[in-house]
Amino acid sequence: MSEQKPEVSRRTFAGGVAAGTLAGAVGTMGVYSYSPWRQRHFVKAEPTRRQIGEVKSVKVTNISETSWFDNRTLMNDIRGAGGLLVNQYTYNWAPFTDVKGKLGKGSYEQGVRNIQPYLAKANLEEAWAFQMENAVNPLNSGGFSALIEVETLEGETKRILLDSGWSFDWIDKSFQREGIDKMLAENKIDIFIVSHEHFDHFWGVPVVFKYAPTIKTYYPKGFYAEGLDYFDVAGHRGERIETQPGLTVLFPGAALYNFQTPIICRVFGEQSLFFNVKDRGLVTITGCCHQGILQFASVAQRAVEAKKLYGLYGGLHVSPFEEWDPKYDDLVAVFKKWGFEKVACNHCTGILTARKLQEAGIGIVSGTARFRSKDTAYLGNGDQVTFAMTDDDKPTVLVPAGSASAAPAPAGGGVKY
Repeated sequence: MSEQKPEVSRRTFAGGVAAGTLAGAVGTMGVYSYSPWRQRHFVKAEPTRRQIGEVKSVKVTNISETSWFDNRTLMNDIRGAGGLLVNQYTYNWAPFTDVKGKLGKGSYEQGVRNIQPYLAKANLEEAWAFQMENAVNPLNSGGFSALIEVETLEGETKRILLDSGWSFDWIDKSFQREGIDKMLAENKIDIFIVSHEHFDHFWGVPVVFKYAPTIKTYYPKGFYAEGLDYFDVAGHRGERIETQPGLTVLFPGAALYNFQTPIICRVFGEQSLFFNVKDRGLVTITGCCHQGILQFASVAQRAVEAKKLYGLYGGLHVSPFEEWDPKYDDLVAVFKKWGFEKVACNHCTGILTARKLQEAGIGIVSGTARFRSKDTAYLGNGDQVTFAMTDDDKPTVLVPAGSASAAPAPAGGGVKY
C-alpha cells in the first residue's frame, strides 16, 4: 500500500508551492514542476512493481486542449488577482463570478449562489449568459478534456472521459463536435475522471452531469471544500470515489496514480492514468503533469509491471507560456532516454517544447491545428492517437539539424496550460 500523507491545509499548500513561484512570476510556471523542492511531497512508489493486467489498445480523442485563448490576458488576470498563491475561486472568473465581478474580489459562495438556480434546471445556456455579462474575461476560457477508448483483451470497449474543461459554452460545443454529448446521454462512457481541481480541467463539470448525472466519477484526494461542494451543485447524483495517494486499479490493464503535490492557484494533488498495452508497454496519460514529466515517467516505470515505457498523451507542463528555461534542455535529454516510441503531447506542454522534443529525435505525433488549436506541432482539438498491440503507425522523427534552441515561438500568445 502507498503511504498516507497528512490532510491538505492552506499552510501545507503555501509552504510547498512558494519555493517554486520565483517571486510570483507567472511566466515561469513550468520551472517548479522540475525543481527538487517538490520531491518531499511525493508518495513513494509501491516497493514492488504491480501487475495491473493488459489491454489490446488505447485510443485518445482530444476533445479540447485549448484551456484559454490568450496567454497575456490570463497572465494579467493572475497577477491582478494577487499572484500564483491566490485561491482560484476568488478571481471572479466564470463560472464563479459575482454581479459585475471585480478581479480578485470574488468568492466561491457568492459565485455559486448566482449560478445555482440555473444549474438546478441544467440550464447551462442562461448560466453562461450570466458569466458573459458579469465575469472577468469570460471569452478567454476554454478547457481541457479527452475521451479515452480502451479495448480489453476480451474485445470489450471501455470509455473514460478525462476532465471537463472550463467554459460551459466551449466544452458543450466541443462535446457536440465529437459526439461526447450523445455518448454520455446513452451511458456509453463508463467512467469520468477529474485529473485535478484547476479551473481549466474541472469548472466545466456541469456539462458532463447535464448529460450523465449518475456517471461514476473519480477525483484525487486533495480537493478543497469548494470543489467537493461543486460536484453536488453541478448536479452529480452518482458514485463518487476519492482516490488515495498512489496506485488505484480501474480494470485489468488500467490504473490511476494519485500524485500528492501542491499546485498553483491553491490546488493540491493530480492523478494520471497508466495503461499496459500487451506486447508494447505502458501508455501514460496526463492532464497537466504538475508532478513533472520526469517524476511521472519514473513513477510509472517503478510502480507498474510492463515491458517498457511505450506511449504518452497529454500536457507535460514544461513551457505553457512558450518561455524556455535552460534547465529544460537537460529535461529534453533525459526525457529522450526514457525511450517513449510515441508522444502525443499538447495543452501545457507548449508548442516550443513540442518542437524541441521532435528536433531531439523523439517521436512526437503532429496535429492538424483545427478548432482553435494554434499549431500542427502537436495533437490539436479533434485529433486522435492510438496506442495498440499491432501499432505500425510511427510518428515521423526529425533528424536534428542544428540547435533546437532556434525553434521559433508561435505567433500570437500561445494557448496552453
